Amino acid sequence: MATVEHCLYCFESLSAYLERRESMTLDEIGKSWAEYCSPDEDEEGSSSRLDNITKTIPAMRRVAGSSSSGTSASSGSTTSLSAETAATSTTSLTSTQSVITESPLFVTWNTVSARSGHTSLRGCIGTFEAQELDEGLSSYSITAAVHDMRFDPISKRELPSLEVAVTLLTDFEDCDDAMDWELGTHGIRISFTERGRRYGATYLPDVAPEQGWTKDETLVSLMRKAGWVGRKDKWQGVADLKVVRYQGRKHKLLYSEYRHWRDWVNRKSKA
Repeated sequence: MATVEHCLYCFESLSAYLERRESMTLDEIGKSWAEYCSPDEDEEGSSSRLDNITKTIPAMRRVAGSSSSGTSASSGSTTSLSAETAATSTTSLTSTQSVITESPLFVTWNTVSARSGHTSLRGCIGTFEAQELDEGLSSYSITAAVHDMRFDPISKRELPSLEVAVTLLTDFEDCDDAMDWELGTHGIRISFTERGRRYGATYLPDVAPEQGWTKDETLVSLMRKAGWVGRKDKWQGVADLKVVRYQGRKHKLLYSEYRHWRDWVNRKSKA
């Protein structure tokens, strides 16, 4: 599954690109994150930085509750990590689980409203070709940020308002028919031909549930995204409609969470 480190690496890659500096590698971030979460008796009397993070979970949940996709698909405190990040810290790249080194992937950038907590898509691009994660995440984090033709390129001043989501894609299966997939479980990739033109598009697993769409509505929207302009009640008559379903292991991270870790890295390098 996608991890905290993967999200940190995306922010690090984009920040380094915009600031014209060298980025830390994914391996360096993995080692740094392990140290960041390791027991530390010397820091303000704390037995563990991760323990301190974990203690914030109930409070962060209350904050989250009150504030509330290559191929395109469609703020928390500055001093503590989010509940989701803290809760999954122990199941990241540094855990005893098998480490994923390559995967098809998508990187999604969202803008988060400081006032309402509402998120708006800011860029999303990925690939169905398996990528070495150190190269793929770095490349697609920048591509999704500055080359998604639906949006203007993300600027350096926008970084504090951003959230990144990394989705690693798994379990690709050809569907028996257009409805052979489950809302909330599967992403779908469609392809079809009409009047000699080939169409194709994809939605990640979380898109339809977030929009409150039915399967029919999801398929029609996805066909529209691909460029189809036919009548929505005639979508089932489109010839050669092929649907591939897949699953996605996703993790999200706010810029404030990245910044908190990065400031720690900077302080440590100067010590």
